[in-house]
Amino acid sequence: MTATTSTSPSAASLADWVEGARPRTLPAAFSPVAAGTAVALAIDGFDWLHALLALLVAVALQIGVNFANDYSDGIRGTDEDRVGPMRLVGSGRARPRAVLTAAMVCFGIGAAAGLALVVLTAQWWMLAVGVAALLAAWFYTGGKHPYGYYGLGELFVFVFFGLVAVVGTTWVQALAAPPAAWTAAVGIGALACAILVTNNLRDLAGDREAGKRTLAVRLGPSGTKALFVGLVAAAVIAAVLTAVFTTWWALLALVSLVFLVGPVLRVLDDNSAPGDLIKVLKLVGIGELVYAVGLLAGVLIARL
Repeated sequence: MTATTSTSPSAASLADWVEGARPRTLPAAFSPVAAGTAVALAIDGFDWLHALLALLVAVALQIGVNFANDYSDGIRGTDEDRVGPMRLVGSGRARPRAVLTAAMVCFGIGAAAGLALVVLTAQWWMLAVGVAALLAAWFYTGGKHPYGYYGLGELFVFVFFGLVAVVGTTWVQALAAPPAAWTAAVGIGALACAILVTNNLRDLAGDREAGKRTLAVRLGPSGTKALFVGLVAAAVIAAVLTAVFTTWWALLALVSLVFLVGPVLRVLDDNSAPGDLIKVLKLVGIGELVYAVGLLAGVLIARL
């Protein structure tokens, strides 16, 4: 029996799997649930069990998407020249089938938690929403014609990690979707998109060479930078509108600008290298989480 090298498929450690799950993206799962719960609380519809189940759905789907992307990009060879974090399949540290299995397990957990919410709320039409979310998660980079390779990734992130996740969280608790849920969803969706835009701006050169036509590849560096700034501005406007519909304390969401101004300046800096955007990704993720927690904290303070 020959010894395995550090890059053989059997060499993946627990730390490698944790990194492969991409924990830095988890704010995109926690944030919409926190924002949707804030609105539910504002209209006296808070339900802790339903909120926890919604969080489980969001986290499971986020990690599942990360593993699914790792698998799909890895078998296509688009991860062979990466600037960002290590990928399990692309680096050769894990077998593609193992990564695919991890993705399917996560999707299964998310589906089970979502089904529990449907049963508890008797909102059977939400089964269709759940199926759509699972299909969107897989076909982002999976299948013969992944929409992420055609510049549609940001649109689907806005819809499913913004509108669906935030309004859905409010709905499963309060069985209502007031205007505040939609404005909060726009803010969270915009920042979730900003994370993806940063990621695609970082990988622009490699994606173009690999034939991956992301929105960043289509818009080019200047257009992508303008989009990033526009998304942050949209989140600020959405926070103000959410405060109008709930409480002015919800403007605590704007504390997130402490973490977002730096990334805006870094993205606009023509001297920034792709590697510099790794820190931007982290800060935008933190900014999105602070934005959502600010909304929740503001509503809580208003109710004291």
